[in-house]
Amino acid sequence: MAAVTRRETRRIRLLVADVDGTLVNSRHEVSDATCRAIARLRAAGVDVMLATGRRYRDTLPVHERLGIGAAPLVTASGALVKRPTDHATVWLAAFGPGVLEGVLGRIVAAGHEPVVYTDSFAAGHDFHCRSLAAATPGGRGLADYLDRNRHLGRVLPDLHVAPPEGVFAGFAMGSRDAMLALEADLAAAFPGCLSTHVIKSPRYREWLCEIAPAGVTKWSGVLAVAERMGIAAAEICAVGDDVNDLPMIRAAALGVAMGNATDEVKDAAAVVVGTHDDTGIADVADLILAGLAQPAPLGGRGPSAG
Repeated sequence: MAAVTRRETRRIRLLVADVDGTLVNSRHEVSDATCRAIARLRAAGVDVMLATGRRYRDTLPVHERLGIGAAPLVTASGALVKRPTDHATVWLAAFGPGVLEGVLGRIVAAGHEPVVYTDSFAAGHDFHCRSLAAATPGGRGLADYLDRNRHLGRVLPDLHVAPPEGVFAGFAMGSRDAMLALEADLAAAFPGCLSTHVIKSPRYREWLCEIAPAGVTKWSGVLAVAERMGIAAAEICAVGDDVNDLPMIRAAALGVAMGNATDEVKDAAAVVVGTHDDTGIADVADLILAGLAQPAPLGGRGPSAG
């Protein structure tokens, strides 16, 4: 395990962990070794919080498997924060007036199908779409998503004209090039109004262009919870593997990249640990428990561990 040589910081009190590619391995499982590593941290008094791009409903099984208590879950890449003990909403993002309608119209005009999320866990559904039979041009990614989750969707054929109340985020799906082009188009059409990123779906065959209101990231969701817990940014370690983890990896006292992370995430992190199929989370636990959590040096990739 490599030491992290940086200026002194407070003791880490909170580990914020991504789910897919971090806590969950390539077989979509949370391993016994990962559960043991998390248990070691909690036994030492370190709180653990999940920050994921997943829907809230899909995050609950991971939370239960890890046994991490009542800490709110930061879901939809920071756009929805809910308390797992009673499913109460702690924080919910909101688009500015007219922004969502404009965004959905441009997605449809570009030949893609939008899917939008609402805070409707208690009502038994999670998202709205124009059709449950939709597919992405040239691929089956969206069709597969809708097939698997059709019991959680509600159809609104005029979604792009009259979206439902309370939409906090959404996405389109397609090839990487198509989603990057869509992201660039939306950024140009709605400057300063959106938070977007293009990411490979961990379960489906295509890429997602995920869309949320401006300023919404996993880190913004984490801070909304940490402040209520009396925990400062200088007391947080964040670990992840993909581009939606970058804000929290860059801003936390200790930003950690999994060994399977993208190069961009590894370059932003202070330290790189083992992969999600190997010792990654155990390495993170060792770093924190050994008192090696220090703020990231300026520039470049941190030392590798594991």
